[in-house]
Amino acid sequence: MAAISRDEVAHLARLSRLAVTEEELDRFAGQLDVILQSVARVGEVAADDIPPTSHSVPLTNVYRDDVVQPSLSQADVLSGAPDQAEGRFRVPRILDEEA
Repeated sequence: MAAISRDEVAHLARLSRLAVTEEELDRFAGQLDVILQSVARVGEVAADDIPPTSHSVPLTNVYRDDVVQPSLSQADVLSGAPDQAEGRFRVPRILDEEA
């Protein structure tokens, strides 16, 4: 793979509307070349017999059974509320829109 040139970096900078100095062009050309070489190496390693994956290790969901447990009643929960209406917490409106 050919190294990325200063002209290509300058072209990318123009397309991205980035103001890049002459010194940055040289530095970015080297950095982008390393990135492109790394991507090319990954492409060489990837084989047709290896299926694509989203994680490097298999994931297993662990579920627990839903078990009904004692909890507070609605009246107990709302007893500490500063304001309530129709069995719900009442909070100040934060949007100017009508519901």
